[in-house]
Amino acid sequence: MSHAASVTELGALDVGAVRALLARYGVALVQVPPGRPIPFSYWGAPEAGLERGRLYARADTPAHSLLHELGHYVCMDGARRESLATDAGGDPDEECAVCYLQVVLADELPRFGREKAFDDMDAWGYSFREGSVRDWWRGDARFAREWLLTHALIDEHDRPTWRLRD
Repeated sequence: MSHAASVTELGALDVGAVRALLARYGVALVQVPPGRPIPFSYWGAPEAGLERGRLYARADTPAHSLLHELGHYVCMDGARRESLATDAGGDPDEECAVCYLQVVLADELPRFGREKAFDDMDAWGYSFREGSVRDWWRGDARFAREWLLTHALIDEHDRPTWRLRD
């Protein structure tokens, strides 16, 4: 994983819009002071941390990381959400669905959007069989999309349904 300086960080976004997006899923943003460790971060700072219904982030947390962790929360089943602390778990199909959902959710944040999410994910080092995130989006991401549709987490127009997986 690369720590690219060119990615969009939480501090560059409207934090009110981020809070509102998370709240649609019943998740609270916990802002961590600069330089402090991020609780429940799987990869360590500046990556976002996740514990039950709380998402931890600093101003330098990449927006894609924040949305990825939110995607995990949305895509996991209720039993895993109840005991969630740091490691979201899940299988490869769910992980791909999380990546797809984070791109969809990027469109819900002013000054971010899916095109910037694609760029940031590539800069950070996301890896797909096809190569770039855009190449994955045009190819195997169709399986992730189908997974999200099956679980009613997006609609047929790739819009979030604001539901959590049962």
